[in-house]
Amino acid sequence: MRIARFSTGESVAFGVVEGGPGEEFVSAVDGHPFGTIQFTGARWPLAEVRLVAPILPTKVIAIGKNYADHAREMGGEPPAEPVVFSKPSTSVIGPGEGIVYPEKLSQRVDFEGELAVVIGRLCRDVPVERAREVIFGYTCANDVTARDLQAKDGQWTRAKGFDTFCPLGPWIETDIDPSDLAITTTVNGEIRQSARTSQLVHDIPSLIAYVSAVMTLIPGDVILTGTPAGVGPLQVGDEVGVGIEGIGTLTNRVVSRD
Repeated sequence: MRIARFSTGESVAFGVVEGGPGEEFVSAVDGHPFGTIQFTGARWPLAEVRLVAPILPTKVIAIGKNYADHAREMGGEPPAEPVVFSKPSTSVIGPGEGIVYPEKLSQRVDFEGELAVVIGRLCRDVPVERAREVIFGYTCANDVTARDLQAKDGQWTRAKGFDTFCPLGPWIETDIDPSDLAITTTVNGEIRQSARTSQLVHDIPSLIAYVSAVMTLIPGDVILTGTPAGVGPLQVGDEVGVGIEGIGTLTNRVVSRD
């Protein structure tokens, strides 16, 4: 099931996206989609609504260096334990929204295509073997990073925390096996990253167990699972797409803050 958030110009609602390519429509959901879904009876062609971020999480927890090739391209080896950091909820934007380049503060802003996990229930101390019980679904993410500030600061909060630095979308896919999906990032149509989620150093159940041992996760929280090798710079005017097999493609354009 594809769960989207969308705007009709008057309000924002959750909906279920159905139909094949070019014939999709979205059926509005009463309230939120966690638990039993109740439809309102209203529906629109997908082309006539605007998709927004599929979820507004209270927190975004991200994992660094979780593909071996990416760890090595950053000058290190894959870590024995997950490297955990966070991005503020205010960094989240949806498909089609602009990634704002902070030109007065950074001269190197990179894309990082990732698979994102959306939590579906309140949980803490989740055992690895029960991790899938707390997952609502999966979406595409771009962990946009001011690489020069990351190096300068020695920690990652500022570099990864700018407004618009966490695009999510286009929707949440609830019925998919995430263990071996193709993930591709393009810039202006040119492939820059290409990998499979089977290459994750720490798999999704392990990440959920690790993170939930530290903090309570609530419905809608997002875990970014890490980016593969091939990260690189963006420029104002670039169009960056993160595509994941079985989910879809998240597309955003880089815009100037001025």
